[in-house]
Amino acid sequence: MLAAGSGSVGDAVVAVHTFAWVPGVLKLPRSVADSYIQGDTVRSVSMAEKRDPVELAADRDEDLYDVATWEERSSLDGLAVALYRLLVGSARIGILLAAFAILLAIGGLSALTDPQIGTLTALSAVPALALTGYVWYSDVTRNEPLGLLVATFLLAVLTANFAAVINSVLQPGFGAFGVVGSTLFFFVVVGPVEESVKLLAVRLYAYRNDSFDAVVDGAVYGAVAGLGFATIENALYITQQVGMENVQFGAELIGAGGGVTAVRALAGPGHVIYSGIAGYYLGLAKFNRANAGPIIVKGIILASVVHATYNSVVGPASSLVATVTPLGGFAAFLAFIVVYDGLFGLFLYRKIRRYRDVYRATRDERDEADLESELTEFETSSPTATESDDVVAADGRAETRDRDGDSETADAGTRGPETARDESRDRDGETVADDGERPETEEDDSRFEFGAFESPTTGESDGEADDETDRESADEE
Repeated sequence: MLAAGSGSVGDAVVAVHTFAWVPGVLKLPRSVADSYIQGDTVRSVSMAEKRDPVELAADRDEDLYDVATWEERSSLDGLAVALYRLLVGSARIGILLAAFAILLAIGGLSALTDPQIGTLTALSAVPALALTGYVWYSDVTRNEPLGLLVATFLLAVLTANFAAVINSVLQPGFGAFGVVGSTLFFFVVVGPVEESVKLLAVRLYAYRNDSFDAVVDGAVYGAVAGLGFATIENALYITQQVGMENVQFGAELIGAGGGVTAVRALAGPGHVIYSGIAGYYLGLAKFNRANAGPIIVKGIILASVVHATYNSVVGPASSLVATVTPLGGFAAFLAFIVVYDGLFGLFLYRKIRRYRDVYRATRDERDEADLESELTEFETSSPTATESDDVVAADGRAETRDRDGDSETADAGTRGPETARDESRDRDGETVADDGERPETEEDDSRFEFGAFESPTTGESDGEADDETDRESADEE
């Protein structure tokens, strides 16, 4: 927390994550850098914190409840809050229950009930899991909690069933138009719907959690949602393929499902990349709420276009690669996947890397600023011997003069013999600075005070006077 300094903003306290300078006012967090000061309160003018004119003009101690502000006070207020929370919670629970019912209806639990299908499904998810792990590792901020990642994965498994139903219902209408209809189906239905249900899995839980505290976290949770979507999709494809072959025994089942498992294993990383891109923009939207809607739509458009383009060209492109190269059918398919996923995986990687570079640069600048501040305070309070010369002040303390000519005082007892001057006291006990030009009266006084250290000149004068007295006595005799 940062408490503002004294004055009209003395009571303004703001939460600090990153700082921004407001010239002539005070050092504020960037989240309120566009605010202004009215009275003794920091007033924000951002879209997310827009205030009613009455609240802005009123005194901070004035009660504006049910006029321009609102909080839970009465029993009716409490009832409204409880009903709202019930409706919101019920909507989430209803979504999950509906998704789970669809999962049961389409046989999505085969990966759990049949160990052999579960094994094929797990194998098909390995490449997607590896890519998701890399995205998680690339997060330069603090690592996301494992429980939150697992919850996002499971939610994506459930929300994926909405896409299965929507695609099944709408596909016949596009299939009547041949290749053109199939292409439109990929761009109008498959891409937008599947990327939306993946973001829904993130939005239901992780998005609202305090651990989602950076833009790049959106890419991490989006990638995990893509992994969950790819896992259940692979399970459905494998279950369907095994059912068509009507195989019941282990070795035959593995052989029948091996081909589709390999194909789905190559398709899985694509889902991670698409939803990672959309998730990044979801994270950007969380911290730019004034434009959250357009930002989310942009992310879905990008992910949907990349996704639909893959679905549209994977068949013809693989055939073309097999025709112009000596690669076989599966090898040509693998080559296309590597190139295509590599291209858009690089796009996602560059966004994460840019965030990482800026994050580290801003942290380094802040650390350097803090270090310079500490050094400045140290130098101001404790000048070194090489930067200052000491002279004795009239009050017995050493006057320190630094390079800029500013003077400071220090205890004379701490001065070295090269920098300190000798001090002397007169008969009244007053301290006088010894600058090498002491008056004669002071020299005479010092003889009386320090008689044991009389100079030779004084001794010679006394001896001559005694000799003259002896000669006069002899003459009289």
